[in-house]
Amino acid sequence: MELSQRAINMPSSPIRKLAPYAEAAKRNGIHVYHLNIGQPDIKTPECGMQALKDIDRSILEYSPSDGYLSLRTKMVSYYAEYGIYLSPDEIIITTGGSEAVLFAFLACLGPGDEIIITDPFYANYMAFAISVGAVIKSVKTSIEDGFRLPPVEAFEEQITPRTKAILICNPNNPTGYLYTRAEMNQLRDIVKRHNLFLFSDEVYREFIYTGMPYISAFHLKGIEENVVLFDSVSKRYSECGIRIGCLCTKNKMVHEAVMKFCQARLSPPLIGQIVAEASIGVQKSYLRGVYEEYVDRRNFLIDGLNKIPGVYSPIPMGAFYTVAKLPVDDAEKFCIWCLSDFQYEGATIMMAPAAGFYTEPGEGRHEVRIAYVLNKDDLAKALTCLRKALEKYPGRL
Repeated sequence: MELSQRAINMPSSPIRKLAPYAEAAKRNGIHVYHLNIGQPDIKTPECGMQALKDIDRSILEYSPSDGYLSLRTKMVSYYAEYGIYLSPDEIIITTGGSEAVLFAFLACLGPGDEIIITDPFYANYMAFAISVGAVIKSVKTSIEDGFRLPPVEAFEEQITPRTKAILICNPNNPTGYLYTRAEMNQLRDIVKRHNLFLFSDEVYREFIYTGMPYISAFHLKGIEENVVLFDSVSKRYSECGIRIGCLCTKNKMVHEAVMKFCQARLSPPLIGQIVAEASIGVQKSYLRGVYEEYVDRRNFLIDGLNKIPGVYSPIPMGAFYTVAKLPVDDAEKFCIWCLSDFQYEGATIMMAPAAGFYTEPGEGRHEVRIAYVLNKDDLAKALTCLRKALEKYPGRL
């Protein structure tokens, strides 16, 4: 028996691939500071937890394939606060934001079709592209200039007759970069000129640490039918485990096509929708407190990283990730070494090797993605572990 070529080509997650090393370290009594994954340690809103406790049903039934109307209606009000004006029929509830991306790819991309993404990018985009037989064409960004968007010419060079879409994550995972209005207008013009889809992953819109306004793809005039937006409640409400996301589009053909895949998987999670709907009503003080906590963590982490000899990280303007350059021969080897051969005062760190977020082999070899989802006390201890590890690592440059 043989596996499919699709399965063979599917990459391992750079975020989770080192998990066996972390588990082995824990079995040996070592505390692991998880900087590898975007799992916040912020408490889920009490209104969401209470809705879970108050479930009083005799049957846990299927929901509609596009999700409960009551949840989609509440989301309409939520988006309106950000100047995004949708109707409930333009929102489809999905099993996490990941399913929204996969269904959009399935609906809009055929085998051999091309999608342009800025490099580095969230690694699961590659997995979803492989799943549908699409080809990712990358436009390079660099840590040296903070991962800002390259000129229009860099996109134009990648466009071929097979190009169907541009995908952005704004604010960006893994870099924390936030697109400016000028950059978003640049993307709008390219999309309009070549009649492309603009897939926009906007999961981190609550986490913007600059005075610049938040520019959604839906704020761009003249390409309303081209935009497919992905979203999730995982990060803003610290509810990764309920697996509720959504896909938003004003394009009726895309909506109808995505619904076919929604019907094939029957329905999004019932329990998750109940919790998500209740959480949308959380007091503004909760979101404000979460935001202020992440600003504080970001400033603390970036300051600490750049004080370690040989380490450099630009200041992320959004999300809760940064890419840091380390003075090591190979970041993945270093990350494994930290888990298998190093400890400091009974603890070590787990980071995501950044090479897994790049398209070409060898890119990002000296970089790691760090998620600042731990409290400042833990971040301080993790920074100490990183500094001590770099002092002892045999492959330090």
